[in-house]
Amino acid sequence: MSRRKNACRLAVFTAIMATAGNVAAAEFPATPPAPGPAPQLSVPTPTAQTLANGLQVVSVRRAGLPLVTAQLIVRSGGEMDPPSLAGLADLTANLLSKGAAGRSAPQIAAAAEALGGSLDAAAGWDESAVGITVTTPKLAQALGLLAKVVRQPDFSAEELKRAQTQSLDDLRLTLSRPTALASLAASRGVFGDGAYGHSRGGTPASIARIGRADVQRLHATLYRPDNAILVLAGDITPAQAQQLAEASFGDWRKPATPLPARPAGKAVSRLPAVLLIDQRGAGQAGVVAAHAAPSRSDDGYYVGTLANAVLGGSYSARLNEEIRIKRGLSYGAGSRFQPLRDAGLWLASAQTKNPSAAPVVELVLGEFKRLGDSRVGADELAARKATLIGGYGRSLETTAGLAERVGELAVYGVPLDEIGKYIAKVQAVTPKQIEKYAKQHLAAGAATVVVVGDAAQFAADIRKAHPQAALLQSTALDLDSPTLQLAGSRK
Repeated sequence: MSRRKNACRLAVFTAIMATAGNVAAAEFPATPPAPGPAPQLSVPTPTAQTLANGLQVVSVRRAGLPLVTAQLIVRSGGEMDPPSLAGLADLTANLLSKGAAGRSAPQIAAAAEALGGSLDAAAGWDESAVGITVTTPKLAQALGLLAKVVRQPDFSAEELKRAQTQSLDDLRLTLSRPTALASLAASRGVFGDGAYGHSRGGTPASIARIGRADVQRLHATLYRPDNAILVLAGDITPAQAQQLAEASFGDWRKPATPLPARPAGKAVSRLPAVLLIDQRGAGQAGVVAAHAAPSRSDDGYYVGTLANAVLGGSYSARLNEEIRIKRGLSYGAGSRFQPLRDAGLWLASAQTKNPSAAPVVELVLGEFKRLGDSRVGADELAARKATLIGGYGRSLETTAGLAERVGELAVYGVPLDEIGKYIAKVQAVTPKQIEKYAKQHLAAGAATVVVVGDAAQFAADIRKAHPQAALLQSTALDLDSPTLQLAGSRK
């Protein structure tokens, strides 16, 4: 009897599943639907004002939620690191909240927490920033705290030593990863001895060389009102922004000495076009190919942004499609487009098995070339535009994201009303523009290719296509040198 019941239940279940399968096949198409129309963003135009001491105050109002993000941005970052002191700007920014105006790091953290926020500080290329997000009634107190850490940092020897130890630990971990080391070397290949060529986070040797006087000197030189921008995003009017900025930063004196000249971001490279770095025993190889890109002020910024989106800006982009999805040679491949103040970088990367490094190199170079040799299809471009626009909209959902976007425009001198024009400018890019842009900036033979891994498993194969490829040992690298080689060593 029980067997008969079970057989009956199985028959009913099979019939239901077959019916569901037919419904599923009918209701769910094999291909995804076409992207819908682009959303309409309503972003107020930021307002810019300048205090008597030269501090630029940029505010953008988002009413309805009593929150404000405040960011104090210095228009200088890692590009201002002195020779042999790579990582100094980053270390200086990180130390700002670790003691200021007689308050210890725990006391500063507690003061920020009492306001409902936390202080975040870091340096990038072309900027260093400290920020906090609080409710509107707490903003005046938050700006007072921000002013203290920016203007009166202690830079205690104890905190410096702790920060150096942490940086050294992070660097050793980072540099043990083949793709990270390859990316650092590729940047040096693109920018040469220029300011953007060194490791912004420093090297084990440079971090160890930094002393308290170096940190104090950089801060005194660059952290000044006429080299700074205060960004306020959220529930605040321009009049309130100016009043609060005057209260916290109005007495910040502009030094009589001029700002130091900015070094050139890019210089002639002294690295070979194809560089192999033997990280003996590495389980995988990191493959990186990099090109120089135009600066952020270039008229083709949005074309470059779309070109990168097609190349490797998302999971569905070409690099990941060719290397991971079609061939299973990597867990992920992608690219980034990084326009800076007076130069820029295109960088494509993938991590793969050591024996697969040679074919991955050719696939990456082939995708760079294809971008300039043929037109992007309408459907492919529409999908990439939708991804960019969706990401942009999400980035503006928080006051912190809004402040970051506004700050980037201000740092690079881009008209502030461009924050509301992003969607239209992205939608206006055509396949013909992308092809022309890629042909101009991603020319075959102009790339710097770096492969890091167990070279015994890939060097011979790579040299079949690139016989001039140079080989260096990871244990004998000088990461502070434009040639990556220790003094007196040979290729």
